[in-house]
Amino acid sequence: MASQRQRTLVVVRHAKADWPDVPDVERPLAERGRQDAPQIGNWLVSQRVHPDRVVCSPARRTRETWKLMGKAFEPRPHTAYDDRIYEATAQSLLYVAQETEDDVDTLVLIGHSPGVATLVSALAGSADGDALDRVREKYATSGVALLRFAGPWSELNEKAAHLVAFATPRA
Repeated sequence: MASQRQRTLVVVRHAKADWPDVPDVERPLAERGRQDAPQIGNWLVSQRVHPDRVVCSPARRTRETWKLMGKAFEPRPHTAYDDRIYEATAQSLLYVAQETEDDVDTLVLIGHSPGVATLVSALAGSADGDALDRVREKYATSGVALLRFAGPWSELNEKAAHLVAFATPRA
């Protein structure tokens, strides 16, 4: 039954960005970000997570994060760059997730602070260990939250998911 399928939502904050004199949307990754981003993909593979769909902010730093972390996945999942993810609120990010087709079991959202942290805090009705406390304390660059829930994407809502893990390359 489709409504009882186990879903996985992965919420990634882009890797560490540089601050050159360019518009915010064009900020590239810093050297540390280029080192950390592949670790996100490697960690997800170690957790046996393989995305079916990736929805990424069109900002340069998020696109670069996906390009580097995505090398861990073969075959590469379908990727969409969605303007709604750039500077998104948690509610906007939730709408993007709720629009996901029912044939997608694992969705990755790659976005920005504070929206990603607020979304994870709102969705997590329960958590393993201190994962939720760590999300609320600091959702650092390259932070990745792994949430699971049962049911269709359209029914994902506040407190509906279980936060399985939260990781950062430098933790």
